[in-house]
Amino acid sequence: MPGYIKSPMNYTGGKYQLLKHILPRFPANISNFVDLFAGGLNVGINVEAAAIYANDQITYLIELYRLFQETPTQSLLQAIKDRIAYYDLSQTNADGYYKLRTEYNRSRSLLDLFVLTCYSFNHQIRFNSAHEFNTPFGRERSSFNGSIEQNLIRFCDALQKKNILLSTGDFREFDFSHLSQGDVVYCDPPYRITTGSYNDGKRGFRDWTQAEDADLFSLLDRLNGQGICFTLSNVLSHKGQTNDALIEWSKQYNVLHIDKTYANCSYHFKDRQARTEEVLITNSAWKAP
Repeated sequence: MPGYIKSPMNYTGGKYQLLKHILPRFPANISNFVDLFAGGLNVGINVEAAAIYANDQITYLIELYRLFQETPTQSLLQAIKDRIAYYDLSQTNADGYYKLRTEYNRSRSLLDLFVLTCYSFNHQIRFNSAHEFNTPFGRERSSFNGSIEQNLIRFCDALQKKNILLSTGDFREFDFSHLSQGDVVYCDPPYRITTGSYNDGKRGFRDWTQAEDADLFSLLDRLNGQGICFTLSNVLSHKGQTNDALIEWSKQYNVLHIDKTYANCSYHFKDRQARTEEVLITNSAWKAP
């Protein structure tokens, strides 16, 4: 989509394809914007605000973005290409990929983590319970191609030019005290009824349950009471399941329905044509379409 910056990370549940629905509904002249579950950072990186706060519990993601933010882009690109050459990475060299994966799990080099995602299956980033990167090789499918390189350049440029403040931690521990009326909080949490490997509680990070849903709803209610704008991305139903607590809670707010299938998603769903009732839920300060 012309004009939008696409994250170089193919993060599960990334919102790049939905930016045309999300961004136009934020208020104009935002002072403080919070991307509370930043993930691939597709939303936060495209927002215009005086200050953009990007938070996620996946520490490796935030640390990687900090590397992108603090490293001159050309130096970063050269370092990436040097690692690719050192391990002779290609779409067919599985041995080189697994040698790099072993090295990353020993050293935890952020640069190596990014290079791994370029050559992993579907460019996925996935860890086991010991926080070891365990995505298999993306044979004949994945590489550090021209598209990823251009996405990385634009992404780094925005990270370095905009006032983006990075943090890592549980959403319940984020400090909202600096926000005031008219500021915006965007939430794209794990979806409880579409559990994937990123929120199943087996990857060394907190899983997402009904308790997390309830805590997030209470948080958004408090923000609403303070006149702070919020937008929540979520799904009401999926594959015959419904999130009844979300449906009931959302009745007090504005709900925009988005038609979407997961046919091209990197989840391992059995039903590749599964339809979801995806929504944006916003409070009274929300900008109407």
